[in-house]
This record gives sequence, C-alpha cells and structure tokens, in this order.
Amino acid sequence: MKHFLQFKDLDAEELAYLFARTRVIKERFKRYEPYHPLSDRTLVMIFEKASTRTRLSFEAGMHQLGGSAIYLNTRDSQLGRGEPVEDAAQVISRMCDLVMIRTFEQSIIERFAAHSRVPVINGLTNEYHPCQILADIFTFIEHRGDIRGRVVAWIGDANNMLYTWLQAAELLGFTVQVSSPVGYQVDPALAGSSAACMRRFDRPIDAARGADLVTTDVWTSMGFESENEARRRAFADWQVNEELMAAADPQALFMHCLPAHRGEEVQAEVIDGPRSVVWDEAENRLHVQKALMEYLLRGRL
Repeated sequence: MKHFLQFKDLDAEELAYLFARTRVIKERFKRYEPYHPLSDRTLVMIFEKASTRTRLSFEAGMHQLGGSAIYLNTRDSQLGRGEPVEDAAQVISRMCDLVMIRTFEQSIIERFAAHSRVPVINGLTNEYHPCQILADIFTFIEHRGDIRGRVVAWIGDANNMLYTWLQAAELLGFTVQVSSPVGYQVDPALAGSSAACMRRFDRPIDAARGADLVTTDVWTSMGFESENEARRRAFADWQVNEELMAAADPQALFMHCLPAHRGEEVQAEVIDGPRSVVWDEAENRLHVQKALMEYLLRGRL
C-alpha cells in the first residue's frame, strides 16, 4: 500500500507513469468514453480546510472513474469533537477504499496514514500541496514538453506550494528560482535536501529572468488571515506583473493555484493574458487526481 502525503512519496519513474496515464484518462474523458476502473470503490474526503477545487476535482473524478465519494467536514464529525486521529483512521479506513484529507498540520495526515488500512492522499496541508504540483507539472508538459532542465520562478511566500515545487525539482531535475520578502523566506528544515535545486534572489525580477514558468500564490494563505495587513505591506513589491513577465523567457507560462487576487500577487493583465494557463492548470487537477487514485488502488494498468 502506498500513500501520497508529500510529492516525494512517488519516485521519478512513478511520476512519469502518472503523467502518461493522465494524458490517456484526459483524452478518454474529452471523447466522452466511459471509463470505470474504480467501480464500487469509495473515496472519503475529510476537510478541515474549506475548498472549491479540491472537493470538486476529487468528487467529480471519483464519480467519473465509476466510484463514489463521501464528504466529511471535521466540524460535523467526531474528529471535530476530540476523537483521536488514530482512532478515526482505523474506523474510516475499514469502511472505504481511499481517503483524501485537507487539513492544517502535516503531522495530522501523517498520523492518520500511519493507522489507515487504505491509501491516504494529501489534499493540502500547511507544509505541502502535492496534488496541485502534479497538476502544474502536467500542465507544463502539455504546453512545453519535459520539465527536466527547465527553470521555474517562484515569486512570493515560502509556503506549501514552494516546498512542494522544491521536492518536484529534486525528483525531476529542474531549478526553482525563488524571491520572497524578508521574514517570509524558505525554512531550511522544510526544504531539506531539495534546497539544492533552489536559487534565491532578493528582487523578484531577478528570479524571473530566463524562467520557463513563473508562478505565485496569494499573499495570505488560509489559516494566516490575522497577518493579512502585515503581509500586504511586506509583499507590496512581489506582484507578478507584465514587467516581471517580460524578464522571463519569451515562451514562459504563468501559473497560479487559485483563488487569485488580481491587483495583489498578480496583475490582471498577466493572469488574464495569453501566457496564463491557469484554467488548464485548474482543470488538470481533475485528471491527474484520477490517474493518482487509479494508481493507488489498481497499480499500473
């Protein structure tokens, strides 16, 4: 049994298989060909953090694969009333085939997985967002081919997205150029060995120079709302705008995991412009997660 709690839980060969499988599954979907490899299987989705894209992509994806998806919010279950995570894992995993959890601390999902009888998927934690980076890399491959040897520019907060990009870079052989304000920079303990794939820059425009992909996220991630005003001031010069995109490679793409705040972390002309692939990126959450669920439950087909 395999879990997907961090991006590095899969190796490069498994990731290559997943991306190839995603292409097949997506093409079948676009041709309206029914495909039900997970018939009679059940996914339980546990949400401590609210979401639009995560719930929709997992729930729709499981239905499209022939299975069923059950939504649980911690506020409406015993997990929200003090039941130990370990106990919940043992009960829930006896009643389903797959669990996706979107929560705060990574330790919560690690504890759940340690006591689960079925595969567990990280739908997002404070530390990592591996399903989003699966979608981002697949989107890059669709538009520009292999990401090996390429340069990804990360502009903004050193958050769960950046730490997952760094794990992906170590596995797949590309470089991440990072620019973050003082006080919001990379934590070496979270970056670990993947920090070797990173180049740091004080100025955002320098991080974007020559990049094949420029990406960012909101200035204030979920759970840090109390810091909103301080972050607005700190990140004021870390907007992805047309000047910054002009410093990147002429064929560079722009990505954002969404939701986005136009006029803050990204200029409207960039996210709505011709180099933006954010809508393909959002759709591809559906397809890469279908490939992931199929792989965790059925192995290679």
